[in-house]
Parts: sequence; C-alpha cells; structure tokens
Amino acid sequence: MTVTFPTPARTLKIGTRGSPLALAQAHETRARLMAAFDLPVEAFEVVVISTQGDRVQDRALKEIGGKGLFTREIEDQLLAGDIDIAVHSMKDMPVDQPEGLILDCYLPRENPCDAFVQLGGGALKDLPQGATVGTSSLRRKAQLLHRRPDLNVVEFRGNVQTRLKKLKDGVAEATFLAMAGLNRLNAADVPRSEITPEEMLPAVAQGAIGIERRLDDANTQRLLTALHDVPTGQRLAAERAFLAALDGSCETPIAGLATLNGDTLHLRGEILRIDGSEALSDDISGPIDQGAAMGIELAERLLARAGDGFFDWK
Repeated sequence: MTVTFPTPARTLKIGTRGSPLALAQAHETRARLMAAFDLPVEAFEVVVISTQGDRVQDRALKEIGGKGLFTREIEDQLLAGDIDIAVHSMKDMPVDQPEGLILDCYLPRENPCDAFVQLGGGALKDLPQGATVGTSSLRRKAQLLHRRPDLNVVEFRGNVQTRLKKLKDGVAEATFLAMAGLNRLNAADVPRSEITPEEMLPAVAQGAIGIERRLDDANTQRLLTALHDVPTGQRLAAERAFLAALDGSCETPIAGLATLNGDTLHLRGEILRIDGSEALSDDISGPIDQGAAMGIELAERLLARAGDGFFDWK
C-alpha cells in the first residue's frame, strides 16, 4: 500500500470546531496519525472552523435547525479542499453525508454513558422534588421527565465551563454532560456520577469520534485506514441504521446503544414522546455483520408500536 505523507510544503489540514472538547478530539486524531506513521507535529495543521451551532448560543438547537448545526461549515470547507479531514463527535452527525464526502474511520469509542453533574456531588435519584435541571438535549429532557415529571427542565447550552458557571449562578441545580467528553478533557475536578444505560440509555453514537474525508481522496483514505477501530465501526453501523430508520434529528428524543459480545451484537433502543409522557424501548441481538439490518428492524418495531404522531410537539 502506497501512502503519500504530509511534507513541510504540504501539511495535512484537520478541520474541527473550536471548543475545548473538539480541539482535544482533533489533537487525539493528530497524535494517532503521528504515531501510526512516525510523523512530526509540524506535518499537520489544525484548522478551527466556526459553525452555526457554536455561534448561536441563546436559542435551543431545535429553533435553529437541529442536526448539521455543528458540521455544515466544516463539511463545506472539506468539499472545497480547504481541509483534508474533518473530526466530529459522532452524536452530532446527521446520518447522511453530503455528496462527495464519506465517514469510514472511527477512533476507539470512549465511555458512551451520560454523567449527572451537580456542584455538591450526588446522584440523579437524590434530586429533591421540583428541582431545576438544565439540558439542551431533547432526549435527556424527555428521559428525565418520563422518570421524574416533578422536575423543572430549563434550556442549558455551552461547553463544560459555561455549564458549570450556570450551575454556580443558580440557573439550575444540576445538568448532564457526556462521560466521554469529561474523560477526554481530563476533567477530574468536575463533580459527576455516571448514569448507567439501564438508568438512561445514551444518545446514538455518543462517545465516538468520526473522521470524515472526501470520497475521491484515496491517499487520505489509506492514511485513515490505519486509525479505524473496527469494533466501534460495527457498533455505530447498527446504531446509526437505527437512527436513520427513525428519521432521527435533534428534534426527536431517540436513544440507542450497541454492545459486542464475541460474534454477537446486542442493540437496545428507545424512543420517547417530546414531553416524556411515554417511552417505548426494545432490543435485538444477532451476528455482528447484520448490525445495520438489526438497527432497521428495531426501529420498525418501535415505530409500529408508536403509531402516527408519536414525536409531534404538543
């Protein structure tokens, strides 16, 4: 296999958002490429790209467009040739890529679970009656209200430090973050308790990093092949097929998680009404190479039970 490596005159440009977590993910990608091909840091350039989701912080995601808010501008620059690869949090990625782009490289998945964050520590089950919780995720909001309809849920966006400041300012008593993000930021100082999938099923593809490239860029494809984590790809094939069959977006509360046990893949899925008044869940197991087909089957089962209007706003 012949690979043309970056040179001093031609660095590999890595596109990313500018948040601390996004930069940590881009730097992890760079470090893995450096290690795989014995390349110096100077062979790469991390290009920070502002997305609509980053610029508009005073409105809920559903009000400004849902999925694609954190990827569109990055993908535009990838298509234009201004960057060579784009590093994404997979839970932010639409299930369809723009024509000419492909996602076929995933780094090893981090912990996919949610984290419950409260300044004084504590667990979700210990929240007092009527407490205020902040989240921008419709999935988390619906799951929370389904379990605790007494709670008050308010809009809560921003990076880790922004959310912690909001907690200190009394905007809410608690919030949620992803365990993967906290781990990648080495944020050991953030008080959190891990929420198991049995308590709250996480977002589809949570904890996974995907690297997007141009479909016709064979050299970059060969570079990324060395980074691809097969088990993560197998799990995401099932989860994202499940999401696609449900027509999932940031406006629909959907959760899903695939796990591997030997040659068997187990997929759990959940859909909820927007207000949390009803939740439907199911699971399916089978051969790993049938993951995508199982994702579709699981989605069809849940949709058949849900009936028309399940995701409608009331």
